[in-house]
Amino acid sequence: MQTSPDRHEYPAHWEADVVLRDGGTARIRPITVDDAERLVSFYEQVSDESKYYRFFAPYPRLSAKDVHRFTHHDFVDRVGLAATVGGEFIATVRYDRIGADGTPASAPADEAEVAFLVQDAHQGRGVASALLEHIAAVARERDIRRFAAEVLPANNKMIKVFTDAGYTQKRSFEDGVVRLEFDLEPTDRSLAVQYAREHRAEARSVQRLLAPGSVAVIGAGRTPGGVGRSVLGNIRDAGYTGRLYAVNRALPEGQKELDGVPAHRSVRDIDGPVDLAVVAVPAEHVPEVVTECGEHGVQGLVVVSAGYAESGTEGRERQRALVRQARTYGMRIIGPNAFGIINTSPRVRLNASLAPETPRPGRIGLFAQSGAIGIALLSRLHRRGGGVTGVTGVSTFVSSGNRADVSGNDVLQYWYEDPDTDVVLMYLESIGNPRKFTRLARRTAAAKPLVVVQGARHAAAPQGHAVRATRLPHTTVSALLRQAGVIRVDTITELVDAGLLLARQPLPAGPRVAILGNSESLGLLTYDACLAEGLRPHPPQDLTTAASAADFHTALSRALADDRCDAVVVTAIPAVGEGSVADAALADALRSAAAAAPAKPVLVVHVELGGLAEALSAAASTAPQTEADNPRHIAPRPTSTEERLPTAEAPEGQHLIPAYPAAERAVRALAQAVSYAQWRRDATDPGKVPEYEDIDEKGAATLIDGLLTRGQGLTLGTEETCDLLGHYGIHVHRALPAPTPDAAAEAARTLGYPVALKATAPHLRHRADLGGVRLDLADEDQLRRSYTELTELFGAPEELRPVVQRMAPRGVDVVVRAVIDPAAGAVLSFGLAGAASQLLGDTAHRLIPVTDKEATSLVRSIRTAPLLFGWRGSAPADTRALEELLLRVSRLVDDHPEVVAVTLEPVVVASHGLSVLGASVRLAPPPARDDLGPRTLPAY
Repeated sequence: MQTSPDRHEYPAHWEADVVLRDGGTARIRPITVDDAERLVSFYEQVSDESKYYRFFAPYPRLSAKDVHRFTHHDFVDRVGLAATVGGEFIATVRYDRIGADGTPASAPADEAEVAFLVQDAHQGRGVASALLEHIAAVARERDIRRFAAEVLPANNKMIKVFTDAGYTQKRSFEDGVVRLEFDLEPTDRSLAVQYAREHRAEARSVQRLLAPGSVAVIGAGRTPGGVGRSVLGNIRDAGYTGRLYAVNRALPEGQKELDGVPAHRSVRDIDGPVDLAVVAVPAEHVPEVVTECGEHGVQGLVVVSAGYAESGTEGRERQRALVRQARTYGMRIIGPNAFGIINTSPRVRLNASLAPETPRPGRIGLFAQSGAIGIALLSRLHRRGGGVTGVTGVSTFVSSGNRADVSGNDVLQYWYEDPDTDVVLMYLESIGNPRKFTRLARRTAAAKPLVVVQGARHAAAPQGHAVRATRLPHTTVSALLRQAGVIRVDTITELVDAGLLLARQPLPAGPRVAILGNSESLGLLTYDACLAEGLRPHPPQDLTTAASAADFHTALSRALADDRCDAVVVTAIPAVGEGSVADAALADALRSAAAAAPAKPVLVVHVELGGLAEALSAAASTAPQTEADNPRHIAPRPTSTEERLPTAEAPEGQHLIPAYPAAERAVRALAQAVSYAQWRRDATDPGKVPEYEDIDEKGAATLIDGLLTRGQGLTLGTEETCDLLGHYGIHVHRALPAPTPDAAAEAARTLGYPVALKATAPHLRHRADLGGVRLDLADEDQLRRSYTELTELFGAPEELRPVVQRMAPRGVDVVVRAVIDPAAGAVLSFGLAGAASQLLGDTAHRLIPVTDKEATSLVRSIRTAPLLFGWRGSAPADTRALEELLLRVSRLVDDHPEVVAVTLEPVVVASHGLSVLGASVRLAPPPARDDLGPRTLPAY
């Protein structure tokens, strides 16, 4: 693209791909002098009415002067952006900076006139709204703070674009024209509008992939076997309700079918639209296929072909080119190197994957970045033995492969409002945009459970994944996900265990658990497991091995009716000589008792009770379809008696009872459900970020601006640190340098006895256990003796860097940290000082800004928290003062993103008040926040 000959270089960072309202994509980029022909062609396709609305008069064609004006920009005072699909313009927007009199101007004028033109065929797709977000971001970058637009009253669509954007605006009417003026500073409402549009667009883009009206499998081989032919057969055998085509350019002339499916040599030869193309050709032939699909109007691609970023540098470049090419045509991609997608809805019945058998329809949405793990998950949900027993079905399944385009974030947008999905299970090997994932996860978890297991926790992300660098350890990321309501588990087994419980049972109202069964030993194991998971179990009720189904029914009914019980775990072992009849009777007894108290969850821990597990699993919502219902549906082939699926159905609306082969697995799943239910209750009132009258935000901003003039990355000195923290009401105890014994004595006289003498050398700092600290020095003699001891033990004062500090009241030593991570955002961390946090990793984390309720939970969430609350008779610490300190640090970092790191260590929390004894602050230009900018897809 040619560089503008005007004042500024071509701003390549303004280029972006966006998802539009209908789920398609468009590219937004600056208009340059090379776009004259595109502009003229675009204008010729705009209706006379739209031209009239743009120019307020009949304007059939652009003059040469117009073309020059609309393609020559300085990218400062005059900027034009175009939305393109297939390289051609579908909409344009421009601004011209104006002065107070409305005439063209330059900086420092901070107002600009803005105007749009959208091709009629693309109106209603949200193109103008996306362009407004991007042109507003460009204007802010160029120090324009306000837009003005003049619109004819009849142009309701454009008026709505401006009024719906959420900016603070003013409207006037003069000379038959509506004049709109609005500030460009993002507001809570404008961000909410932006997020809502992002959600609708990305959800729709995934919906188009998962529920296509027609599918073409490109690369379906002429002979049986091979990836393409397998996918074609899987789609056909699943009973896909739409139109299916096979495409292979090597087909002989005249061949019209392949395995009973209409066959063509090219997508171009298909008579009619193709919504989804499954691409299964060698990587070197994919670009040609993408071009054909784009020109035919295909809406999305599932690329199962390998040979991309997972194969190294050359493959990574091939993957980038693939994404760029697909987006040029407005198509989204699942993959490459994908296992495929599945939608079990009876309206769709799509198995565009390498899974030879379609999962049972159900209420679980399943996402896996790994094809192998996807197979394992689907298998676990089918199997009755070797894992969680019972049949629970899948609503939709997405295996993203290298997730070059469509990611877990996009699928979360879809599942959030999907009426067919009640529970979301995700296997992630990387999180490309943790800040966005956390935001979406919090919203999703407030509506339906979201269970996540993360692979590659202790290694780099898989080679095929493009991810942002994060400095946060995995434990911190996990804590932040839990804060967002995500149910974090460590294994695939736990993922399925938790998912089955959440899909089958109501959320528990609390941690109180009743245990009953016919095995005293199994009951005691369950009791111990509950204690280990932080639950509050009642003593197990032993029904003895002679218990009948009626005895189980009576005991379960009594437990569920007890107001002191929030959940029930039933333990069962088989009676000698009894078979499937007894199993079915027990299952009926448990189901009927549970049905009478549907608000409380019931779990079963069973030992070798395949028949009971099958009977408990029977339910209308997940029962397998009969051949009459779906003649093309192929059920999984059972491999043992234990795996045979039930044909009985539970009464409509009745909860399934999940059965587990081990007590610890059942209890762990229940504990996760208890924690999630508590999070749901807390999320209804998240608290507030308090205001403090003594915070001087403007004074801190002035100080920070002045300090940053000295350099891009700056660790503040002691005085500067104290000054900045003081603006936020955080007062650090003075520590005076003591390079000599006389200087130490003078410092002590200045501060007043008793004092502490500390070595601040890096290897001794905050290491009282090494002897580099002397406390409670009551007079000058003690101080001088201690000074001599330190220098004799550790070396010259130049090495020790000793300081003198006035003694603070005794209490509990804690450490408070805040850091801005480029991927996750600003994070506040808290823990006890010393070995608890450094050796044991007992540190809690919250995303900034922190609310008052989050600060309270942060203090209580570390394992060593009892030390703050009067453990073993000690005086309780002033946790209210500690919570206020956490909130003040959060406010500082949130108000001033240039503060990229804060450490307060140690902070001594006494019975009344606290003392900050050490502090450090680092300033730097903040990392770019794409969540505050216009909507964009990840750049390639």
